[in-house]
Amino acid sequence: MAGVTLTNLSKSFGKKEILKNINLEIEDGEFIVLVGASGCGKSTLLRMIAGLEAPSEGQIYIGGDFVNKTPPKDRDIAMVFQNYALYPHLNVKENMSLSLQVRKVPKGEINKRVLGASEILKLNDYLKAKPKELSGGQRQRVALARAIVREPRVFLMDEPLSNLDAKLRNEMRAEIKKLHKKLKTTFIYVTHDQTEALTLGDRIVVLNNGQIQQIDTPQNIYNHPSNTFVASFMGENPMNIIEANINNGFLIFGNISLSLKSVLEKLPEVDKLLVGVRPEKIVCSQDASYHFNLIKFKAKIDFEENLGATKNVYFKLGKSSFCASIRADFETKEVLDLSINPRDLYFFDAISKEPFN
Repeated sequence: MAGVTLTNLSKSFGKKEILKNINLEIEDGEFIVLVGASGCGKSTLLRMIAGLEAPSEGQIYIGGDFVNKTPPKDRDIAMVFQNYALYPHLNVKENMSLSLQVRKVPKGEINKRVLGASEILKLNDYLKAKPKELSGGQRQRVALARAIVREPRVFLMDEPLSNLDAKLRNEMRAEIKKLHKKLKTTFIYVTHDQTEALTLGDRIVVLNNGQIQQIDTPQNIYNHPSNTFVASFMGENPMNIIEANINNGFLIFGNISLSLKSVLEKLPEVDKLLVGVRPEKIVCSQDASYHFNLIKFKAKIDFEENLGATKNVYFKLGKSSFCASIRADFETKEVLDLSINPRDLYFFDAISKEPFN
């Protein structure tokens, strides 16, 4: 096992800068998730750790060893790809053992490792099957098992679940989490899925436009976002954010006017700011907490999405589009009575987009 250190790491393709001055310390045995929108540089960062791309600037250390010029095969890492990358003419056992055969690992050791990995990932009944005979989830298990048998210092995973349906993704998330707990090896996992990031990672690295926005635990990322990008990107539903003004002792946003006495301890002396609130913190009049919340307003519902246990209702607050997440069994009318507890509001600087301390 080994930790990974990235120091002042940058990557450009021609004049296009993909990653800018990345500094990251990944502890031995940690599960780190790199998350961000498409094009933010997360897969490029993973490929540089693997040795498939060379950094334009900066240093990469694996287990304390400087590896910038070390070939991928000598970095003692294993990579799991989005498309499984299995050999169609080989059966499961052969796919799992091929890399060990190339390294001339003794046959007895190969069999031991293959059986051990297949036991962990419940593949014992499929060792003689070809990839075309397997489901998507089973193929991904084979790809994971192929990585396990190598007993690498670091596992790298590039959106390994994105080709699976929703049910299989949920199942495989649980499998990967259990796998990490059992192996206690360093995992670096790339995804654009916020749910994957929040459920899998010991820590999350949020990337945007090639730069790190925040590195923290899932709970802190969600509850204490470092800026409006993280606030609006992380979570099953993005945080609602709206421009606000302070005038004559009142905080004004949309059609809401709130006495500063309710939030004074959180706000500096500014004229303009941004106010945020999570959709699940907006409650309707059918909820018991509605009557205890200080902020009350009416909203004309534009449309709703039923998600099973909950539903999202969308409306305009002033000129801003807002979303509230409420129980699915609550009746929705054309106009809803909604409320918010001032303690659930977030406040960001209008220029820096960072929260007020």
